[in-house]
Amino acid sequence: MDRLDAMQMMLTAVECGSLSKASRKLGQPLATVSRKVSELESHLKANLLIRSSKGLELTPAGRTYVNAAKTILEALNEAERAAAGEYTAPKGDLVVTAPTMFGRLHVLPVVTSFLASFPEVSVALMLTDRVTHFLDDQIDVALRIGDLPDSNLIATRLGATRRVTCASPAYLAARAAPAVPQDLADHDVISFESVSSPTLWRYWSDGNEIAIPLRSRLSVNTFDATIAAGVAGAGVIRANSYQVAHYVRDGRLQLLLEAYEPSPRPVHLIYDKRGRLPLKLRAFVDFAVPRLRDRLTNAAPARF
Repeated sequence: MDRLDAMQMMLTAVECGSLSKASRKLGQPLATVSRKVSELESHLKANLLIRSSKGLELTPAGRTYVNAAKTILEALNEAERAAAGEYTAPKGDLVVTAPTMFGRLHVLPVVTSFLASFPEVSVALMLTDRVTHFLDDQIDVALRIGDLPDSNLIATRLGATRRVTCASPAYLAARAAPAVPQDLADHDVISFESVSSPTLWRYWSDGNEIAIPLRSRLSVNTFDATIAAGVAGAGVIRANSYQVAHYVRDGRLQLLLEAYEPSPRPVHLIYDKRGRLPLKLRAFVDFAVPRLRDRLTNAAPARF
């Protein structure tokens, strides 16, 4: 029996909550995962898991073993990183994730500059608007927009982004600009919701939320399409300030209802710090943070 392999399968099963989920994550047949865990229990002469219709539960012996196994595997990974030179020079692979549009506009240019400066590092840039998980998705560093939940991750604040409302001058030439959020009821709005379902846009005044139910005349499923429709004069849009800053500056979009905007949302770069930080990760954080801060500042100066 490969004890390290069995140990990893055991930990994955516990993290996933079931043997079947562990088999899918590991890319191994369910029978193989089940056999490895059973062999490990036989080797230890102890029951580690309680299998039930609700999933897996650890026995007291299982909890003790899992804690020890995590320590052993982390120490092994640390030794392999040291042997591979990750603590003597920036080298190896990094997985970086960011929201799709922010990543395309701002993270990708920083990554390409980083690669030019560190030829022994490779980066997999994952642009997605779904919530990624450091362990499940094997993420090294992530850019997050919005408030962060409490966690053991290290977070470095880069700045903030506003949630803005805007429309094209051509649209506003035919329709009076809304003075208060309630005026949006008389406007064509572009949203991500189905045209058959109501859209709710939230604003604030004197600390009180103003929720405006609207029916969109056009719904789309990407920010790029929303902005394009707004620039074309199809209606009023909402977007993050960094997404429309260029269009506002060149006059193709005009900001609306600025006095009623929600509070800006923070933007952070986050990473996991378990043990020594590999130089490739430290190099990326040190390289990316000041550049992303500059890009955020330039993309969304106060009131544009």
